Parts: sequence; C-alpha cells; structure tokens
Amino acid sequence: MVGGSSPSSRAITKVIMDKISTFFKEAYNELTHKVTWPKLGELQNSSMLVLVASLIFALMIGLFDLGFENAMTWFYSEF
Repeated sequence: MVGGSSPSSRAITKVIMDKISTFFKEAYNELTHKVTWPKLGELQNSSMLVLVASLIFALMIGLFDLGFENAMTWFYSEF
C-alpha cells in the first residue's frame, strides 16, 4: 500500500466528499428558496436605527469619560 490509497481509505474519502457536497447543496437550496431576505427599504431603516443608536451610545460613553476625567483631575490636583 502506498500513501493511504487502500480501498477503505478511498471509500472513507468518498463518503466525506459526498457529505461535504450534500452540505453545500442543501445550504444553497436553503439560502435561495427558504430564507426570506429583507427588502432594500427594510435594510436602510435597520441601518439608520443602528447608526443612530451607535451615535447615542458613543456620545453617552464620551460624556461619562469626560466627566470621570474631570473628576479624577480635580481629585488628584487637590491631594
């Protein structure tokens, strides 16, 4: 036997390749026929919501950071 080319290893390789092939065929079928993809308007609305929420959280964290920085500067300058 040379380099694992026995009939049993070829059979195992075929089974594995068949499983991989089946997986990709089923995944493609599910993505093209079973998944409901959002419309462009829904994507734009969701994107705007995420953008606005991210900006609000960024401003809140920035204000907290500025407040803590000022508090620490005041605290350490006093002592």
